[in-house]
Amino acid sequence: MIRPGFVFRVLRHRNYRLYFSGQIVSMTGTWMQRVAEGWLVYRLTGSALALGTVRFAGQLPSLLLMPVTGVFADQRNRHRILIATQAGAMLQAALLCVLVLTGFATVELVALLAFAGGVLFAVEAPARQSFVVQMVPDREDLSNAIALNSALFNTARIAGPSLAGLIVAALGEGPVFGLNSISYLAVIYALLVMKPGVQETRLPRGNVMGSLGQGVAYSMKVPAVRVLLAALAFQSIFSFNFITIMPVFAREVFGGDARTLGFLLAAVGMGAIAGAVFVSSTTSPKTLWRWLPLSPAMLSAGLGAFSLSRALVSGLAALPLAGFGMITFMTSCNTILQHLVPDDMRGRVMSLYTFSVMGAMPLGSLLWGALAEAWGAPAASWSGCAAAALACAVMARVARVIEPFGAEEPAGGTTFAPPQE
Repeated sequence: MIRPGFVFRVLRHRNYRLYFSGQIVSMTGTWMQRVAEGWLVYRLTGSALALGTVRFAGQLPSLLLMPVTGVFADQRNRHRILIATQAGAMLQAALLCVLVLTGFATVELVALLAFAGGVLFAVEAPARQSFVVQMVPDREDLSNAIALNSALFNTARIAGPSLAGLIVAALGEGPVFGLNSISYLAVIYALLVMKPGVQETRLPRGNVMGSLGQGVAYSMKVPAVRVLLAALAFQSIFSFNFITIMPVFAREVFGGDARTLGFLLAAVGMGAIAGAVFVSSTTSPKTLWRWLPLSPAMLSAGLGAFSLSRALVSGLAALPLAGFGMITFMTSCNTILQHLVPDDMRGRVMSLYTFSVMGAMPLGSLLWGALAEAWGAPAASWSGCAAAALACAVMARVARVIEPFGAEEPAGGTTFAPPQE
């Protein structure tokens, strides 16, 4: 059931309202930095493979650490974890700013700082995903909060690249990194003044690997959880990484500059916002489950049309569809998992969710960079189109075979028991 009037209902919760306000500033700065970092690397090297390698460095910690940091999020105070990691990210952006403005920036140093940022993200992400439940005590608003979070992320995806393109073209990459560093103050302030209203269910500190094994065993036992994590990992490697080669499209295919890159990423963000709003207005996770196959179908169509584009206008027209398909799939998976998973498993399972997305992306970044280097950016985009089409076919079959929520659903569409085997 679609209820458009409920899109912003979660903002009635003070803690989430504070977090949302701080995050929209901080995430805009983060997207500005992503554009500036990619343009800096491509300016220094002119290599698509170097772009993929730096993205690999930033995402590698997710591959190595994410499952363990999920245990950490279940054992520790998630609120304090978020404050500490945001402060660390502010310092990382400041260091990038200093390196660029003083002329000491090299690809190696950028990759090293990208790795450091990746470590911070690997610690922060499971705590952030799990912390949503503490900010939103009303379970009826949980799916709305998750989807609105995605809408926020993608609003920043539009504003950040557009601003970054203008600033990089006028002043260079350094000021962008400086502005991102300052933007973290907004979310740190929001976290400091909020008072989480829900008492966490803490996992006793002890055997980390044993606790991790419990989370993995639970995820493998529940069919819906197992399928969603596998589908996310597959698409993260073979479909979602088209963002990696956007600088190549901007300069080599469309003959543009940093502003062109900003326009391309903003086009992805426009579609992604529409997808996130769509999910936020869908009150039933059961409905999201049934519609899951449509998301990779739209991603495939968008990437196919973008691969054929040789003019900027046609490329900008194709990317919103790809953004819509990518974000509706990711956000729907997140929403479904949050409803299925018990609170004492939440940090570990959501770390596996983030691992399936961000942990698999380093492999995808290298793959997409290598394909673009060898055969050109359009050919790499075609491979993503084919992979998304395959994901669509598989999910269409799975959605008919597995029913994670049972035949009867409560009127609010939010209270569910994990499926039994």
